[in-house]
Amino acid sequence: MKRICIAFILLLPLFSMAAKTPNPGVKKDMWHGFERTYFTFNGRSAWVVKPNNSLEGKPWVWRAHFPEWHTDVDSILLSRGFHIAYVNTNDMYGSPRAMQVWDAFHAFMVKDGFAEKVVLEGVSRGGLYVYNWAKRNPLKVACIYAEAPVCDFKSWPGGKASSKGSPEDWNSLLKEYGFTEAEAINYKDNPIDQLDGLAACRVPVLHSIGLNDKIVPNSENTFTLVNNYIRLGGMATVMPMTRGPQRLEGHHFTIEQPSTIADFMMGNAFPVKKIIDPANFHTTRSGLQNSYLQFSREKKGRVAFVGGSITENPGWRNKVTRYLQERFPETEFEFINAGISSTGSTPGAFRFASEVLSKGRIDLLFEEAAVNDRTNGFDNTAQVRGMEGIVRHARTSNPLMDIVIMHCVDPEKIADYGAGKIPNEIINHELVATHYQTNTINLSKEVTARIAANEFTWKEDFKDLHPSLFGHEVYARSIIGFLSKAYENVADDARPNSHLLPKQIDPFSYTAGQYVDVKQARNISNWSIDERWVPKDGAGGRKQYMNIPALVATEAGAMMELDFTGKAIGICIVSGPDAGMIEYSIDGKPFKKKNLFTKWSGFIHLPWYIMLEDELKDKKHSIVIRTSADKNEKSKGNACRILHFLVNEPGSGIAAAKKR
Repeated sequence: MKRICIAFILLLPLFSMAAKTPNPGVKKDMWHGFERTYFTFNGRSAWVVKPNNSLEGKPWVWRAHFPEWHTDVDSILLSRGFHIAYVNTNDMYGSPRAMQVWDAFHAFMVKDGFAEKVVLEGVSRGGLYVYNWAKRNPLKVACIYAEAPVCDFKSWPGGKASSKGSPEDWNSLLKEYGFTEAEAINYKDNPIDQLDGLAACRVPVLHSIGLNDKIVPNSENTFTLVNNYIRLGGMATVMPMTRGPQRLEGHHFTIEQPSTIADFMMGNAFPVKKIIDPANFHTTRSGLQNSYLQFSREKKGRVAFVGGSITENPGWRNKVTRYLQERFPETEFEFINAGISSTGSTPGAFRFASEVLSKGRIDLLFEEAAVNDRTNGFDNTAQVRGMEGIVRHARTSNPLMDIVIMHCVDPEKIADYGAGKIPNEIINHELVATHYQTNTINLSKEVTARIAANEFTWKEDFKDLHPSLFGHEVYARSIIGFLSKAYENVADDARPNSHLLPKQIDPFSYTAGQYVDVKQARNISNWSIDERWVPKDGAGGRKQYMNIPALVATEAGAMMELDFTGKAIGICIVSGPDAGMIEYSIDGKPFKKKNLFTKWSGFIHLPWYIMLEDELKDKKHSIVIRTSADKNEKSKGNACRILHFLVNEPGSGIAAAKKR
């Protein structure tokens, strides 16, 4: 597209128009009758136009790329008390690098007293900016107004369908994103894509379009985006502009009824609703200096996520990994998803070596167990032993490892906080976090406070302890906010510092928890190895606990023996509809009985971690296990299926790989 410069008329070419930059020494001017202040933000020109009388809460409009084009709506909003802001990220096409500038600029504006939820205004290629940022930050957006927006860069500047595109801009875009032609064509995160989080947060959008736009064809841009958005439950309006001249092949048109557009923006952004700061629920202890230095200087990073289904399933974790990749674009990351449904701190402590530390040195660890520690009925002692086991094992393997412990929410925790009580599992996990100076994010308390402040509801918005898309956005916003603040506060001359390893809280914590192969057991009678166990009764199971060796007995009276060393012995079983009871004896002592059937066993072969004894002397022991003739009244059999023996063997050393 040819570059044209036409001054003092409204119909300026959108694709070539650059933001005005101040002459040397000029700091202020008048913008359509209102005072504009220029400043430099992170080496880029930026400005803010202030109204004569600012509205309470300082609502603002953030313009992308072409801030001088069609300013009638902005003038109306300025007269009503809105501010208008702009930062120059021109010719970056809404790239991840541009989004980092936008993240920082938004934080800067909010810190200066502006409303957290901003109105985004994107013209033409500005659509790439406003939608890419809004999808990353839906809870920070009041609404989106877009005029003839680019919603798929394959259309413009790519010219891969009916638009002729712009070869020059296409080459610039490929360079900015670091894409090959094939990578750009296969890219699945244009504004038209992955709108589910934005829709879940119910961000209203309004597009003004020309029906005959051949530069940015509606069929490839606005119509596709709006249809996708509405199908996801998003609120979208399209205003065709049919009066007045239609220039630049229908891409330039007169804005009809600008007051209607201003009403849309104002109605969604004012009155400004005070948003509770997530930082109120963050506790920074040891910070994230070491991981920052590793990512920024060494250009390599390994990040692990350990928890239950809230960690395992897509949602907040995906947004956190994307944030880290964009925050450190030159860093080669490995992300380990060690989230497994139904598991809490005790399972985490025993699977930590094989599922996390075996991957190599971990630089940043996210750990969550507050939900399943309650759901699965672990007592206070077990919760401390499990969480201390994870943290101490982690820090022993790598003293530089940064750790973030999170407390996710469930209805019981909301009830506890509502009654003025701190949930037991949070007390226990915070005890460990304080002792080891690990960082914590209390998402449970945050969600409770936001619901109490009528920011959203549990029933309609968050919906369940397995969060809705909206709930995952709440989690992501808080976690990313914590990371951003922590990384901003690292000094330029900082050096890595080893985290101190204090005396253990509980000498029997699972600080060297590990799996022991079931094939090490000696069969005395009627136990056998199923090399690739899967349920055969129609009940489901967890994928991580199937197609692996299982030590199985299905009849009463089966007996086996295992020698082990350490302070604790337990079993990881699958507890299904026929789960029975076992009797066990350690070092020849009287047999004790343990029920293997859970309240969920009737419909799923649930992975279940059972500690049989965890206050043993740190020496060699022997355990005999036999299946009992007794069983739970709801069980269909006497089965025991052991996938792993659980041993806490402090003298064995740390099972962490040396590789990077």
